Amino acid sequence: MKKEAVLILHNIRSVHNVGSIFRTADAAGVSKIYLTGYTPTPLDRFGRKRKDITKTALGAEDSVPWEAIKNPQALMKRLRVEGFSIVAVEQSPDAIDYKKLKPIFPAAFLFGNEVRGLSSALLRKCDTVAEVPMRGRKESLNVSVAAGVILFQLLR
Repeated sequence: MKKEAVLILHNIRSVHNVGSIFRTADAAGVSKIYLTGYTPTPLDRFGRKRKDITKTALGAEDSVPWEAIKNPQALMKRLRVEGFSIVAVEQSPDAIDYKKLKPIFPAAFLFGNEVRGLSSALLRKCDTVAEVPMRGRKESLNVSVAAGVILFQLLR
């Protein structure tokens, strides 16, 4: 049985992170990526391919369906109606270790801004908050690396 997963990338600022996540999503078998807030899309405002995303996505922006939606709350509400559980990936006092997470599929994995992460308002709208524990001196992983860790652990 296929574990259907979609990604929600909210307010990701780096085109390189977006491209990298597209590439990882393709490799992991993600069915769709939703780009919310000001997350850059693979097409510019004139409908042309963005070379800066293509450079890191290496064509995955063509193989993984995507949709740009400004409002993440509206998207989350829609996904719930479609039967998705929502899992935020964020460091939080309420977060569980991602290795202990047993998501209910289909699942939407929500990733936030590289510096600010996800707002407490968004976290409250999620079914679960999971984090990748840090053992070293740095506080967090790059969002594209965290996406890879989560996807390959949970979709195996």
